[in-house]
Amino acid sequence: MTDDTYQERTGRFAAILIKQAAWPAAVVIAGDSVAPLVASARGGFQSPLAVLALLVAAASAVMVLGLSALLIFDALLFRLMASHDDEASGGAAVDDLLARMRLKPAPSSSRLLDDRIAGTRRLLARQRIAFAIFVIAFLTAGFWMPR
Repeated sequence: MTDDTYQERTGRFAAILIKQAAWPAAVVIAGDSVAPLVASARGGFQSPLAVLALLVAAASAVMVLGLSALLIFDALLFRLMASHDDEASGGAAVDDLLARMRLKPAPSSSRLLDDRIAGTRRLLARQRIAFAIFVIAFLTAGFWMPR
């Protein structure tokens, strides 16, 4: 992979991560801010299933927000990698930063870009699963509210 291709691919992936971290977090924050208003207007959550669904929605909302924060952090790390001329120096810069922040020990060899992208895609998949659970639980809680 040429240096320009490496920088373009890394920068593009960082931009995608920022978008993928922002919109689920925005939906969760909007849903959580509207839920108490809707519940009080409809007489509260009186059904035990609605309360259980609301608790599941709250737990999954926390997971979505936490994973979104991790994705934003990863996006910043990919931007740091893209600011370097080649994959080796970009990976070394990220590894050095993580070691200095005491988040990861300094590795003996730097991971490849594809390995780093694969790890971040796993985080992205977890965020999507947590977001799906949030949406289902949130809609379920609204379904069992009295009319």
